[in-house]
Amino acid sequence: MPPAVSRYSPITPLLALFVAAPAVALVPATALAADWSKAQRFAVALVDDAFKPADLSFHVGKAYRLHLENKGKETHEFTAPDFFKTIDARDPDMTGADHTEIVIQPGQKKDFYFVAKQAGSYDLRCSDHDWAGMVGHITVTP
Repeated sequence: MPPAVSRYSPITPLLALFVAAPAVALVPATALAADWSKAQRFAVALVDDAFKPADLSFHVGKAYRLHLENKGKETHEFTAPDFFKTIDARDPDMTGADHTEIVIQPGQKKDFYFVAKQAGSYDLRCSDHDWAGMVGHITVTP
C-alpha cells in the first residue's frame, strides 16, 4: 500500500497570508477597527432639489451610519468629493468608481458607514440638480 499523502505543506500558511493580505490592505485601518454596530445614525432626505437637512456635522474618529433616502421623483446624487477623500468607509465602492458621490434612485434608501479622519469644511451637492439649489455643507470637527 502506498504511503498516505498529506495535503498540508509548510507553505500553505504562507500562501494563505499572501492571498489574504492584499484584500485586507484595501480596507483602511480605521474602517477595520470601527465598531459599526455602534455607529451613530444620521439621516438625510433627498427631495427634489433639496437635502434635508442641508448642513451636516460630524466628529473626527467617530463611526457614523449616514442614512440617505430619496423621497423625490428624480435620481439624486450625494456628491462630496473632497469629503469622501478624508474618510474611511466600510464600503468605499458605494461612492462610485471615482469615489465622489453616492447615487440614490427615487424611493431608494442607502446606509453609508464611515469614520471621518480629519476636521474640515466640505461642499455637498447633487451633481444633477445643484443648478436648482440642491446644495449643502458638511462640517467635521475634532
